[in-house]
Amino acid sequence: MGVPKFYRWLSERYPLLNHTCGAGTVPIIDNLYLDMNGVIHNCSHGAGTDINTRMTEDEMMAKVFAYLDHIFRMVRPRRLLYMAIDGVAPRAKMNQQRSRRFRSALEAKKAKEEAIAKGEPEPSGEPFDSNCITPGTPFMARLSEHLRFYVMKKQTEDPQWQKATVILSGHEVRGEGEHKIMEHIRWARGEPGWDPNQTHCLYGLDADLIMLALVTHEPHFCLLREVVKFGGGERGQPSREVMQNPTDDGFL
Repeated sequence: MGVPKFYRWLSERYPLLNHTCGAGTVPIIDNLYLDMNGVIHNCSHGAGTDINTRMTEDEMMAKVFAYLDHIFRMVRPRRLLYMAIDGVAPRAKMNQQRSRRFRSALEAKKAKEEAIAKGEPEPSGEPFDSNCITPGTPFMARLSEHLRFYVMKKQTEDPQWQKATVILSGHEVRGEGEHKIMEHIRWARGEPGWDPNQTHCLYGLDADLIMLALVTHEPHFCLLREVVKFGGGERGQPSREVMQNPTDDGFL
């Protein structure tokens, strides 16, 4: 869900907590957890309300796979890769999500009307509607199917993927992605043979991941996220630097 401005406050108060990482600079990681909705949103509508941006569904999915390839090559988990897509949220969260999606659609419509009023040419084709990144939609069903094929292909052809156990929790499994990840960690800790010295890495964009990582009480836990630029966003909100090229090293 996120905590507004929490990551910004933490970074400004403790600037040394962030470390820019790239290929060869990441510590040894046993378990990598991916909050997939952050990946999907980055790859599907990174340009925000720009009406001149058009992307087909196939292009968007290709960007998701390239993004996953880049993260996996950089982190190189030795034991586990857990990918969690947001499922059905609790009722209280549904109301907040619904209002946010209505606002997003209204802002997109307003941006389109303003661009047309300025005489900007409207590109052909339908724009990608980010509101379809919702549990139960046909788009999410297709994406989950493509991700399953992607995982099977990687585990068949890539030796690095064969070393790790891969778990994909799709949109049909209830709960938000980060909470499904935490539930898996709690379950794994109760299993026989749990190694308390394992290293964990959690990727996601929400600031509440900081809280969730702390409450696991795991001694070796780090967070992975894109480099963030503060200031210059719409309506005074911090603007996020979205990686248009998944091969760039812009992670913290």
